[in-house]
Amino acid sequence: MIRIPCPFCGPRNASEFAYKGESKSRPPVGSVTPEAWRSYLYDHDNPEGWVREGWYHRAGCRRYLRVERHTLTNEVRSVTPAARP
Repeated sequence: MIRIPCPFCGPRNASEFAYKGESKSRPPVGSVTPEAWRSYLYDHDNPEGWVREGWYHRAGCRRYLRVERHTLTNEVRSVTPAARP
């Protein structure tokens, strides 16, 4: 079980959250090729170790969060509010 320490609601079970995927830089919309955009949307690294991910607290504060999580142990190292686009 993954416990995510929401900075607004406190520690919660991951079932309260919606996983939004790994955090990565968005390509520039005006000059990106269709192949690069497709790669951004569908290709994922799935590394072993620490990753930064986006999560949405759907059953709580309804905020987007950036979670740093270890993919093997599910240990959560940090949780911060997601930056606004």
